Amino acid sequence: MNSNVENLPPHVLRLVYKEVSALAADPPEGIKIYPSDEDITELHTAIEGPEGTPFAGGVFRMRLVLGKDFPAVPPKGYFLTKIFHPNVGHKGEICVNVLKRDWKAELGLRHVLLTIKCLLIHPNPESALNEEAGRLLLEDYTEYEARARLLTEIHAMTGLGGSSGASQDPIDGPQPKKHAGDLGKWAGVSSAAVPAALGNGASGPSTTASGSSSSAMNSIAVKKKADKKRALRRL
Repeated sequence: MNSNVENLPPHVLRLVYKEVSALAADPPEGIKIYPSDEDITELHTAIEGPEGTPFAGGVFRMRLVLGKDFPAVPPKGYFLTKIFHPNVGHKGEICVNVLKRDWKAELGLRHVLLTIKCLLIHPNPESALNEEAGRLLLEDYTEYEARARLLTEIHAMTGLGGSSGASQDPIDGPQPKKHAGDLGKWAGVSSAAVPAALGNGASGPSTTASGSSSSAMNSIAVKKKADKKRALRRL
């Protein structure tokens, strides 16, 4: 998705920058903000799963994308961490009234984030994007809770927003941008976890270590042979 920075008028960009800076300095409870210095129209966040819900203990990565007509048109919201929720589609798209017919320009991004967090507490099966989750919520809450809890444990409870950072339908769904100098902060993983996220590159350190060990063993073997020759010459 291309940046809309060049499409927004300067006064809107100033307002967005001011609000994002305020959010980063004083975020809503249970929500962390990761603004990008490169693209102010895309806001990355992490939402803690509310207590008393199947999402408790999880941390869910999410992003808001401000279109070229913002604030006349609401931002679009996407969960990047997989979640089983009636109002979250398979590609991570979020269905909530504040992002549709109830939107008003003066509401602001803080109100949007709080509304999305509240959606984790009070799902709305009447406007379900995930029909199976909506049906289970109405007909079999125990099964709904078990499914939602399972996905939370798999994707949202190791590191920030999941052990693998798996997003909703990563091939077809909207993907987050990789901002220079900002990726590590957004991923929220320790340096020890970085090699695992690099795929084949993860074997790099161990390969180097094994190579060093092999060289050391060869040096010892050569020294032993030299010592043996010297001992034979003394006889």
